[in-house]
Amino acid sequence: MKLALPIPLFKGTQRLYILCTHLAIGASLWGYNIGILSSILVHPGWRAVLGDPPPSTRGLITGIYYLGTLMSYLLVAHPLTDYFGRRHAAGIGALAICVGSVVMASAGGDSGEAALVFMLWGRVICGMGVGVVSTSVPLYQSEVSPARERGKFVTLNHVGFIAGMAAGLWIGYGMTFWTSSEAGKYWGWRVSILIQLFPALIFVIGLPFLPDTPRWLIQKGQRERASRVLHALRQGTTSPDLINRELHTISSAVGSLPRSYRQSFLGPSLSLFRNRSLFARLWRAFLLQFMAQMCGAAAMKYYLPTLLEALGLEYRLALMAGAVEMTTKIGMTVVEMWVIDRFGRTGCLMVGSMVMGVAMMINGLLPLFFPGHVSKLVDSVCVAFIFIYAMGYSFGLGPAVWVYSSEIFPTAERARGLNLAASGGSIGSILVSQIWPVGNEKLGSGVYLVFMVINFLCIPIIWSWYPETKGRALEEMDSLFGKKPSASHHSDVVAAESTNVNQHRGDDVAPLTPGDEEEVEAEAEEAENEHQPLLSVRGIINHGTI
Repeated sequence: MKLALPIPLFKGTQRLYILCTHLAIGASLWGYNIGILSSILVHPGWRAVLGDPPPSTRGLITGIYYLGTLMSYLLVAHPLTDYFGRRHAAGIGALAICVGSVVMASAGGDSGEAALVFMLWGRVICGMGVGVVSTSVPLYQSEVSPARERGKFVTLNHVGFIAGMAAGLWIGYGMTFWTSSEAGKYWGWRVSILIQLFPALIFVIGLPFLPDTPRWLIQKGQRERASRVLHALRQGTTSPDLINRELHTISSAVGSLPRSYRQSFLGPSLSLFRNRSLFARLWRAFLLQFMAQMCGAAAMKYYLPTLLEALGLEYRLALMAGAVEMTTKIGMTVVEMWVIDRFGRTGCLMVGSMVMGVAMMINGLLPLFFPGHVSKLVDSVCVAFIFIYAMGYSFGLGPAVWVYSSEIFPTAERARGLNLAASGGSIGSILVSQIWPVGNEKLGSGVYLVFMVINFLCIPIIWSWYPETKGRALEEMDSLFGKKPSASHHSDVVAAESTNVNQHRGDDVAPLTPGDEEEVEAEAEEAENEHQPLLSVRGIINHGTI
């Protein structure tokens, strides 16, 4: 297929904005799926169809979605992403979300049990689709972005996600004005689910006009196409010589692995556990994704209108407040786009965790000292700190988790590593979605204090165990996690990035010397020896892994 790029009116960075913004539409499907459920859970028509489900059933409907994402992360997403490419995998995931949405909107029958079955199956299917979209989108954005701006472009994934959630809440709020009639009660929540089919259609139609990522193309042996894509993405922002050197760096990193290993389904997955350097990345990314949900974010996404109702807001006003809160998060995430490459990923993560911990503390303590909504001022302060919590999440754990997780793995293991790591988020979301409604019923505001502790614990964990990755090329991450790259590789990457930045400043920079080919060959031979035992189960057993 002929490349849609270059676009005559746009240069490299502008093309990156177009590509990454279109991919963000896919992320908005993920967000909309979550945002609309929080309004559906309080919709009178939906409650009537399902027989006014208790908190445990609402928790099941919420949590089973993450069972779908978990299955997708572990079994479906990374094979699709590696075989079809990042963009086509995202399209397949979007189509699955559409199927799941239709199933949910079809919920009905003579009993609440029949409607519940439709809701549960629809949620699982949507979850499986989201599992593909939520990882293939940041993977694409990470692999097409230059090192110095990668955080900004990958954060567009979270901008789309939050925009989708905000749209879901606003549409849910709008549907509350269509509940006075029987038609409104029947169709209101169903239409709100089906609206996401329109952005999904726009997203899928646009994908064939996007190029595959240079790293995926090189992994598939299509170096010429990778070169054309990379030159189109970097045109006007750096010299052809530096683009060729970036291409050489990517080719060296990918080409150092034997073809049989790259094409193996089992080998790269097992290497994430066998190779010390790769496992160091895997457990960090897994824990980071887990913490991002255990901080209480999953509960805020789904139960926000219910939480605001508990603080004394009327049902419709609670939905509007939730929509306003989510809209403010878009602005904070845009701020994060321009901050994350300057102050770093870990700095944003720790600041966000601190803000969320303080917000949880206020919401936990004030209702204990002023129970029963005796003070409107106290209720207003609690609502305000829910907004502050949301701002902290959008500044830290929300976007930065995906930036960090999508950039630390090598190309051959990147899709598998990110999907295995994202399963930590699914596990955390399942736990929180089950714990929160029951904990809120049993402990009241005390449940906020539990999550306050979790947020504060995130700070020393991030400080101690997570090295900073800002400004580093994807192929340079080995130096942070125990596997030192060759001298020629390291110097080429650092010099290329330094020259690139200086050229923007107008400085004169001396030309780079070619890399030492003998060292590249030696590195390839070393990698061949290192990964060869991964290709047989007997080799794994002999090496004492099992």
